[in-house]
Amino acid sequence: MAASIKTTAVFLRPFELPSFNEILPAGEYEVETLIPGPLDEVGGDSWRPIVLVHLQSRASHPGLSRTLTVPLAELERAVAKDKLTGKALTDFFLEEMLADPMIRLVMKADGVEEAELRSLYSGSSKPPADPAT
Repeated sequence: MAASIKTTAVFLRPFELPSFNEILPAGEYEVETLIPGPLDEVGGDSWRPIVLVHLQSRASHPGLSRTLTVPLAELERAVAKDKLTGKALTDFFLEEMLADPMIRLVMKADGVEEAELRSLYSGSSKPPADPAT
């Protein structure tokens, strides 16, 4: 019997998988790895994990769910390539946070400007200029 391991892969920028003829958008992807049963049930060279990547819905077909089956090595290469983008995880977090309408409402209520958060997350020691002064 095959074991199943579920996880999430986060891509900071659009990416490609060699076995799929489509550029996939950045974001979170549910990934399920199916590992074959005991080694004695499986031939030596045919023992390979199967990776299911649950794709995001297309804007043209919002209710359509798609799953892509890829070799584990392809997914690992795509993740490694994405990590080499030079874009820090904090940048990704900040963009996701600023895209959230609830965060925007809290910022407005607290009088916090987007520039202040960007400066805070950039590690800049110089605060943004205060337009009131």
